[in-house]
Amino acid sequence: MGFLKGKKILITGISSSRSIAFGIAKSLYNQNAELGFVCKNEKICKKIKPIIKSMQSNILLSCDVSNDENIKVLFLNLKKIWKKFDGLVHSIAYCPKQYFYGDFIDNITRKGFNISHEISSYSFLALVKECREMLNDSSSLLTLSYIGSQKVIPNYNIMGVSKASLEASVRYMAYTLGKNNIRVNAISPCPIKTISSYKIKDFNKIQNSCYKMSCIKKTITSKDIGNVAAFLLSNLSLGITGSIIYVDNGFHLSSINIL
Repeated sequence: MGFLKGKKILITGISSSRSIAFGIAKSLYNQNAELGFVCKNEKICKKIKPIIKSMQSNILLSCDVSNDENIKVLFLNLKKIWKKFDGLVHSIAYCPKQYFYGDFIDNITRKGFNISHEISSYSFLALVKECREMLNDSSSLLTLSYIGSQKVIPNYNIMGVSKASLEASVRYMAYTLGKNNIRVNAISPCPIKTISSYKIKDFNKIQNSCYKMSCIKKTITSKDIGNVAAFLLSNLSLGITGSIIYVDNGFHLSSINIL
């Protein structure tokens, strides 16, 4: 019997089998969680349908998280299937490609700043705001961050600022929802090759630097991240909230930048 048996967990942000969210989903499924999935649009839903069927899930909904009405409809539809659920995985981030290179100050615009924050940070809060009353006692909410929120990572630019905003939201949400016995945490993994990572200039250099400066010389996989996510979404981690958990082989301990 898996330690997530009986838990209903909603996963957002899967776009392909290379998504970190997919690695998380597999780990949750291996621990016998009942899973539901949310995609950006119908096109992506159609693409990942075979993936989620392999995890015995028939719950596949679409939602544009930049639209509050879309979020409201999402949970109205989910409520027809699950009256209550136990966990949410927020694996959503977006910033237009042109902001991932060049001089941070010269290259940023008001529009780029707002888009990055709205999708990468506010969307987590917006989802929880709408589904708060559907969460069971001892529910756990989880999002994904990155060390670029705390240290300067070349070319990560405005996304680093957005992830810093996301991490601050984790702390304030944990404080607010603590009275409802609901936990909120984030995982901060090392760089992993995904479709999104290819937008970042010199991503391979960043990944190699992480490997060289890590305490443990091995490659982090989505399975590693998924296993930590499964723990944080389970009752094994009831005493943990408002935390940023690093899954990066100790890279976050490094104090120099060799890029």
